[in-house]
Amino acid sequence: MRALYPDPNQWQTVCQKEDLIGHTGICVLVAQQQVAVFFCARTDTLYAVGNYDPIGGANVISRGIIGSIGDERVVASPLYKQHFNLQTGQCLEQPDVCLQTYPVRCHQGEIQIAFDVEAK
Repeated sequence: MRALYPDPNQWQTVCQKEDLIGHTGICVLVAQQQVAVFFCARTDTLYAVGNYDPIGGANVISRGIIGSIGDERVVASPLYKQHFNLQTGQCLEQPDVCLQTYPVRCHQGEIQIAFDVEAK
């Protein structure tokens, strides 16, 4: 039987790799938290950040556009266009604002996120 909340740092399957479209995001629910998952097809890299835009005040980050600024992979919020680093979650325009980041991996075709319930 699967627990409603995963054990701390346990991987939880959220979708299949075939569900992802390159260079776009999807929103998944992990332990009652919205998480934006992005797939950069060119480099075969996955990113997972909180879906809540702390500046715009809405769950919209998964609808943002991913790209690069310098060497940083970023997502632009669809509301006010702030750029968030996909690895660190830090906002480039307002460095004191950050998105939550999550470990993400592809394991046997399944996209999995490690979610630490106690860190919530």
